[in-house]
Amino acid sequence: MPRCVAVIDIGKTNAKVVLVDPEERRELASETTGNPVIREAPYPHHDADALWRFILEQLGAMHRQQPVDAISITAHGSAAGLIDGERLVLPILDYEHDGPESVAEAYDAVRPPYKETLSPRLPAGLNQGAQIHWQQHAFPETFARVTAILANAQYWAWRLTGQPASEPTSLGAHGDLWMPLHGRFSTLVERLGWTDLFPPLRSPFDILGPILPAVAEATGLPADTPVMCGIHDSNASLLPHLIDREPPFSVVSSGTWVINFSVGGRQVALNPERDCLANVNAFHDPVFCSRFMGGREFEILTGGMMREPSEADIARVLDERIMALPSFTEGIGPYGTHAGDWSHNPDGLTDGVRTAAASLYLALVTQTALELIGADGPVVVEGPLAHNPLFCAALEGVVERPVEPASGTMGSSIGAALLTLGQDAPSKPVPAPSRAGYPRLDGLKTYAQTWRAKIG
Repeated sequence: MPRCVAVIDIGKTNAKVVLVDPEERRELASETTGNPVIREAPYPHHDADALWRFILEQLGAMHRQQPVDAISITAHGSAAGLIDGERLVLPILDYEHDGPESVAEAYDAVRPPYKETLSPRLPAGLNQGAQIHWQQHAFPETFARVTAILANAQYWAWRLTGQPASEPTSLGAHGDLWMPLHGRFSTLVERLGWTDLFPPLRSPFDILGPILPAVAEATGLPADTPVMCGIHDSNASLLPHLIDREPPFSVVSSGTWVINFSVGGRQVALNPERDCLANVNAFHDPVFCSRFMGGREFEILTGGMMREPSEADIARVLDERIMALPSFTEGIGPYGTHAGDWSHNPDGLTDGVRTAAASLYLALVTQTALELIGADGPVVVEGPLAHNPLFCAALEGVVERPVEPASGTMGSSIGAALLTLGQDAPSKPVPAPSRAGYPRLDGLKTYAQTWRAKIG
């Protein structure tokens, strides 16, 4: 059983290499680098070579600190490596690039209906199928050299092992590529002639192979170091809760995106117009989800100047009904068709007041997003929002159920490390939730009612 797992965690904004003790679910070391977008030909893309250098450097440095027993990988969705067996044929597209919009009409004519994929139509390249369709259309001669399409996590697993694989949590992340209720590829894959480009299906719990000799030489890791197949980041975050908790419960996983999971909740009809979908968890089961770009919106609303709000700041926001009204990321989330605005001139607000209003905004949008997927039971918050007591207190006030900030270190890196323990990984007792620091929110109910009335 591995005692020290190196987790490669590729986020949209940042990438990390984290040493994790999977039994204790504890981070031992962590190094982070940016994952910027290179705005050069052939289109805006991520710098895979720079990330690879960072990964090798950190694997070697961490192994010298403490011997690494295994490597696991987790990565954001809507990104893929198109390879010819030896290298990338085309760069890893930035999913915010609007190139796919140029052939949106043609894509819409071939994409499967929502009832098949439970994947809503999203802008730019947020549907993986739309990305690949555009790359095939825009670069036909180059695309003809592609021998395998690898989802983000599996691309990095391939770089480490030389073994290509497909994996359902990555395929099932709003990409139009997977049928979550049936556990197989969608009709889009065959319709566009991609069937042979997707490698054999593997489980995220599978060992894909040992590291390549070149990786062993570059890092100093033993040549037989096992590498897990990899997992979509939101589903990595969900995994510890699936192991430890009895349903019903819901999880709010925060970062650049706020992804909401309903486990064992009420049965509802998902609404594709409000960014509701089904993900596929590590055990290949469908999970109702909703999402919005909460981290990005929080940056926009605070102007990047987040400041811990005082009691007076919070009271002013509630008393004066200072509100951010959705949405500040067009086409995304439960209010994607709304144009974001403020009830007051934000330039005249202090940083503390703007932060308080932004925190309440995120809580109210999250409450809507949870309601849309039939969430029930306690709400577990992880990621940056778990450290925002105003958000947690406001969310508890509006959902009228316990809201529990995830205790200790949780998130995608811990979940990815747990894969090395197998599908029967032992559960841990869920600690009693702490609401230390939750502020008193007099007037929250009236504030929430006014906010909803303003957006209709």
